[in-house]
Amino acid sequence: MDVELIAVSAEDKLVLANLMQLYLHDFSELDARDLSAHGTFDYPWLDSYFTGSDREAYLIRIGARPAGFALARCDVEGDDGAWNVSEFFVVRRHRRRGVARDAARLLFQQHPGTWTLSYLHHNAPAARLWPAVAAAVSGGAVHRVEEHPPTVPAAKSRLRFEVLPSK
Repeated sequence: MDVELIAVSAEDKLVLANLMQLYLHDFSELDARDLSAHGTFDYPWLDSYFTGSDREAYLIRIGARPAGFALARCDVEGDDGAWNVSEFFVVRRHRRRGVARDAARLLFQQHPGTWTLSYLHHNAPAARLWPAVAAAVSGGAVHRVEEHPPTVPAAKSRLRFEVLPSK
């Protein structure tokens, strides 16, 4: 299965917005997110991925069909310009088939260097995926910082690691 990571163009913004609704629906089980009065989930930062040089949006594709998305940014306060995986989603049909792993590796190769990401401990698939992928792509140690309530609403880990250029 060939996984592609394609930069989202303005013409594909609606595809990303539609996939975002599926992502937010799935995530609502984890964070008790509620629908807006219009029957959709709000994601107020979507437009910023099309207007700034410090944010990038990618579609994950298998063949000609969308299979998910990845959003990355390098403007996270305290990250010293490191790239950060801000949102990442693979549709259910393509989960547990290596699509997320392959897409994440492609994402990290967009910007070799320092990356960060966070995941909730009770998001079991993310808790398995991200430490394994970070260890596979890093050129050294993966630094983990854990946070627990009451400091944060839910227990989470933040990873920081260096991505080597692909050979």
